[in-house]
Amino acid sequence: MVHPEQHQPCRIVVMGVSGCGKSEIGSRLAQALGFAHLEGDAFHPQSNIDKMAAGQPLTDLDRRDWLMVIRERIAEARVLQQGLVVSCSALKRSYRDLLRQGDEGLAFAHLDGAMELIAARMRARPNHFMPVSLLESQFRDLEPLQRDERGLTLDIRQEPVELVSQALRALQDMPAASPDNDRGG
Repeated sequence: MVHPEQHQPCRIVVMGVSGCGKSEIGSRLAQALGFAHLEGDAFHPQSNIDKMAAGQPLTDLDRRDWLMVIRERIAEARVLQQGLVVSCSALKRSYRDLLRQGDEGLAFAHLDGAMELIAARMRARPNHFMPVSLLESQFRDLEPLQRDERGLTLDIRQEPVELVSQALRALQDMPAASPDNDRGG
C-alpha cells in the first residue's frame, strides 16, 4: 500500500462522464493521500444545474465559467503547494487544457466504463440533477486522455478500493511534471 507521505503535494482531477463514480473515487483518493477533495459539481452555477435537470446538455460556453472557477482553485493549491483531488467531468481536451492552466503538472484519472453500466448506476442514485437522458451527450463529448496528457485510465468495473489502489500506484510511478518534462501518459 502506498502511504500519503510518499507523495509530494500534487493536483489530480478524477474525470469521466456523469455517473462513473468521480465523487466517490475522488473522495476516497483524497482521503488516502491526505489531500483536500473538491467536488466540481458544487461550482456549477444554478443556470447550469437547471439546464441539466431539464434534460438539456451544457455547451462549451455553459461550462467555461465553471471550469475557470475550478482552474483557479487548482492554481491556489499549486501556489500554496497543497495536494488537491478534484472531481470534474473534464470531458474534452480543451476543458483539460483550461484546467491545466492552473497547474501545468495536473494529473488526470479517467474513470472509464460502458454506457449501459453507467446508466444503471445513474438510475440507482437518488436526487441527482443529472438525468440519464444526458448520458449519451456526455459520451459524445468525451475525448479520452491523449498520450501527451499526464494521467491514467481506470476501468470502473473494478471495486472502488481497487480503483483507488491502482490510482495510488500510478501516481507513485508517474514521472514528476516539470516544464521540461513531457507529461507522459
